[in-house]
Amino acid sequence: MTLMSLSWCLGAAFALLCGSSWPQVHSALAPENEVPLRPTTWLPEGKITSITLPKGRTRRLYFTLKKKAPALSVTVSPCDLPIEWSLAARTLKDKPLKSLQWSTKKSMPEVWWRGPGTEEKMHSFTGKAVDTYRGPSYPHASIYIVRLRSKQHNTRATVYLHEGLGPSGAFPLLPADPRVHTLGVGMTSVTLSWAPSVTSLPHTQKSYDYCVLVNSQQNYPSLCAARESMRKEKDQKQEKKERRRRVTVWPILKEWWWQQWDSYPEPQSPPPSLTDEYADLQCVCQGTESVCTVSELLPDTQYYFDVFVIDRLNGTSMAYKGTFAQTHEEARAAITTLREGELRWVTFRDRGSNSEQFFSFRPRGLQQSGLLTLQSCGGGEKVKVTVSSKGQVLTSQAVGGDLAHIWLQGSPSYLIHLEREGTTTGQISDSPDLALPGGLMASVKMQTSSAYHRRGVPSLPSTLQIKSFNRLRGCNSVTLAWMGTEERSLYCVYRRKLGNHEAEAGGLTAPCLGPESRSDTERVLCKYFQELNPRRAVTTAVIGGLEPGMAYVFDVYLMRRWGIPIKYASKMVKTRKEC
Repeated sequence: MTLMSLSWCLGAAFALLCGSSWPQVHSALAPENEVPLRPTTWLPEGKITSITLPKGRTRRLYFTLKKKAPALSVTVSPCDLPIEWSLAARTLKDKPLKSLQWSTKKSMPEVWWRGPGTEEKMHSFTGKAVDTYRGPSYPHASIYIVRLRSKQHNTRATVYLHEGLGPSGAFPLLPADPRVHTLGVGMTSVTLSWAPSVTSLPHTQKSYDYCVLVNSQQNYPSLCAARESMRKEKDQKQEKKERRRRVTVWPILKEWWWQQWDSYPEPQSPPPSLTDEYADLQCVCQGTESVCTVSELLPDTQYYFDVFVIDRLNGTSMAYKGTFAQTHEEARAAITTLREGELRWVTFRDRGSNSEQFFSFRPRGLQQSGLLTLQSCGGGEKVKVTVSSKGQVLTSQAVGGDLAHIWLQGSPSYLIHLEREGTTTGQISDSPDLALPGGLMASVKMQTSSAYHRRGVPSLPSTLQIKSFNRLRGCNSVTLAWMGTEERSLYCVYRRKLGNHEAEAGGLTAPCLGPESRSDTERVLCKYFQELNPRRAVTTAVIGGLEPGMAYVFDVYLMRRWGIPIKYASKMVKTRKEC
């Protein structure tokens, strides 16, 4: 208790002693009408000085020149926002008054600032481009003042002072034409060119590198502005990740995890070198070449291109006057309009490319219903068909040698996209009948028609095989049978006589060869047939007028009001030689 009271008394005495001395010093060194001045900063010669500019505040830099310095140059490089800066020379009329009691903390520029004298403005500039003042020195100037101010937001700038005539050699020199030119524009690439940078210092020529940056927002006036934009974009992405991390069903576990993660100390990395400083720029082209081709761009998109020349020795850069270009849009495939009931052959010429074709169909009637019938005729080729309306895919399927029906309903118009997929394994046919004219490698048979009173796809026969009766086969006639449907339809029978070589090879008719491609002399008969019971829907036909001992190929076609005629499988029958 005694020790505590003793220490408390000593502390109180020390506070009273110090407190009595402080007001005396303040009153003696700071008169009532004295305005406290802001701290001053000297601007060194030959060194890049970085300065922070708070919004709405004026920052001052002071410097003096050596005696006999004939000229000076001041280079100010704003980062990413426009700033105001000026250069003034102040001349003192008299020496500072010795009667005033100046604080030891006040620097010599503050003393000169309070003293009588004149100030003459030498230069002023407003903008966000790099600006340099070059001119003779003022022989009677006591001190030079550089004032910088940002009106919009907090930003940064660099200031460089050089004494003497000629260029400082610290910054790369841009050519007489500092513009970036566009040599060529494609769908996914743009080729640029620019005049090489010039320098009066040959030994630093190898230290210059070009960096080409591309973005879809704006041109950057300086490399600092480009890096600042990249930093903001990275911060926004990181903030989005943080927001996603906060939204979790286990907040307690999340906080524990991050506390455990933060408990481990991060390794201290050495300060980045000059090469590491420019490594995060993501230059699409970097080096000493003055031509660059930017690839992997998006079609029909506007891009901005900036070229910076970087001095790796001094750590400085200069920006060319950037340009912008609009990449070409993708070549839109032609869309062919399909007429009502039109039978169309779609061909693909190149087997190795992803061939595709587009068609449009607008069904008639208020029901907006239609039937799309397709059949691949490329000898094993499969074709993918995609039907869409108003940008929404309605159906997508692969079409082979079998007839495919797609029911269209509910839209005023349809976009039909056909794309060749490839050859089905084991289905490549070398039959000359399957070869297409003109060297075509694939073909699709397609028809679209409106269905006024239908509610779905028409019924098909249970099998497309044709049966011949051996007991009913004669020297001049044969009897054929095939399955029909419960709908009343027209069936037509065609025949074709085969030679000896054709009979040995099989001589079957190509699956896509429809009645429109057959000669009228080959048509034997046409008949209507209907059976409500699908199991009993069998019809027969006796084909006469044949020659004894000859081979014939018979084809039956189901003729319909909607869609492509359905071809039954070809049937080869040989008449008897003797009866």
